[in-house]
Amino acid sequence: MTTENVTATAPVTLTEGALQELRKLIDQQEIGANFGLRVGVEGGGCSGMSYILGFDQKKEGDSEYEIDGIKVLMNKAHGLYLAGMEIDFKNGLEARGFTFNNPNAESTCGCGSSFSA
Repeated sequence: MTTENVTATAPVTLTEGALQELRKLIDQQEIGANFGLRVGVEGGGCSGMSYILGFDQKKEGDSEYEIDGIKVLMNKAHGLYLAGMEIDFKNGLEARGFTFNNPNAESTCGCGSSFSA
């Protein structure tokens, strides 16, 4: 494990709606202090790449950020795909869940969790 310090500026942003939902999940699921919110990408999905969003422990090759008290973990290699992305939480009649607004995506699919770059 590396002992790298927390990097000052996160490459992604969390809206107030996302922050509120994440805090609620951390409290409800009793997420420990040694876990952070992993934001990343993986191959797959209908457009070629899918987003990763979940609680995880820091791994080799991760950068660590803090956004309004929430620890965010990201594999350094994923920064190219995620820089400038906004994560929101929608809680409406038509949609409920986390959404991703990624300026690096060349195309996205209807599900909103898959993209190509």
